[in-house]
Amino acid sequence: MSADLAELDRRHTLHPFTPLRAHRESEPPFIIERGEGVHIFDTEGRRYLEGMSGLWCASLGFSETRLPAAAAEQFAALPYSHMFSHRSTVPAIELSAKLAELAPAGIDRVFLVNSGSEAIDVAVKMAWYVSNARGLPRKKTIIARKRAYHGVTVAAGSLTGLPYAQDGFDLPAIPVIHVDAPHAYRGARDGESDEAYASRLAAELDAAIVEAGADTIAAFVAEPVMGAGGVLIPPAGYFEKVQAVLEKHDILFIADEVICGFGRTGEWFGSDTCGIRPDLMTCAKQLSAAYLPIGAVLVRDTVYDLIEAHACSLGTFGTGNTYGGHPVAAAVALETLKIYEERDIVGRVKHLAGHFADRVQALGNHPLVGNARSVGLIGAIELVADKGTKESFAAGERIAVQVAAAARAHGLIVRPVPGDTVAFCPPLIIEPDEIDAMFDAVGDALNDVQRHAGRT
Repeated sequence: MSADLAELDRRHTLHPFTPLRAHRESEPPFIIERGEGVHIFDTEGRRYLEGMSGLWCASLGFSETRLPAAAAEQFAALPYSHMFSHRSTVPAIELSAKLAELAPAGIDRVFLVNSGSEAIDVAVKMAWYVSNARGLPRKKTIIARKRAYHGVTVAAGSLTGLPYAQDGFDLPAIPVIHVDAPHAYRGARDGESDEAYASRLAAELDAAIVEAGADTIAAFVAEPVMGAGGVLIPPAGYFEKVQAVLEKHDILFIADEVICGFGRTGEWFGSDTCGIRPDLMTCAKQLSAAYLPIGAVLVRDTVYDLIEAHACSLGTFGTGNTYGGHPVAAAVALETLKIYEERDIVGRVKHLAGHFADRVQALGNHPLVGNARSVGLIGAIELVADKGTKESFAAGERIAVQVAAAARAHGLIVRPVPGDTVAFCPPLIIEPDEIDAMFDAVGDALNDVQRHAGRT
């Protein structure tokens, strides 16, 4: 059966972020059949600890019975309705109210969508809408950061600062400026303190705004902790200094919480962890523990007031999605948030974060690891050819890909990301012994790659 499925997959399925010819000709599909707790099982019955929560999203693992039950109950009551023209549903209303309750102070409006990319696109549209509402039609450029990942739709993909998400697609397709991301291991100068490094990045942002003209910049978008770009954790004070620059130049702050939201960093939102006061927040992924697709844009009251006034002058707020606020997805998301609160998932992450950090930092002693970093239950190791000089491996060696492949042979799923980095983002329900099993497997994988490369 597995061979038949693999052949069908190769013939008919077009895979995202996949070397297509290799998939069709030589690389067999990795077919997942079921999940249990923090583990997944392939069609051959092999078990893997899912150290990436799928794509940073399966926060409650793969067998939480309350979420299918919530979906089934809502399917039976009302399987579909939309949010256009004053219509609403009980789950959408209750979910919006709950998100507003959890969000940072001053954020009380919620616009429901289907994914993180959609949420980013809507946030960009809202930023443009606000500029028009204020009579500032030139204020349309968005500032993002190099190595950022904000999605792959046309606007979101334009903001993403990773070449593999833009090459061949004529992106960026909207006005974007990319500035340096905070990555002290690679970006800080010798002897430069975290505060000095953060101040320098903020000054460079300020200079970029002045050069472009503040009257052309609508918003700055940032992940509190950068995910797919390498799990880059900002130095202390970075966002405080960045926010001061944005406020000086009258520029909105869009916090991309798609990965960081709902406990991942040890607070409800990465904005809480990093001291961000966002004007707009995007979220998805852990909002439903990945059991159904859903996302949201959370809007500060002062921004909403401008949107409402402009919609009044135009006659309507002319954007939306057929499935935005889908009642079944909303019901599952609402049940997910109830589980987080009842089980104190945020407190649980805080409790486990120290042990998780100890295991990540211990990997920093390995000869192949130049830098180890984590916050909450997200972390990464950056691989180097020379620890002393921080020399990277040759691109052709694909060293992080090798380590991820070796980890899979040891029953662990981790993800290679840009910058010769291996990322970790396990389900938030992971137990201490499972954390140990995860990092034992990473250590074994590093040793395998080291032996294979003949490095000592």
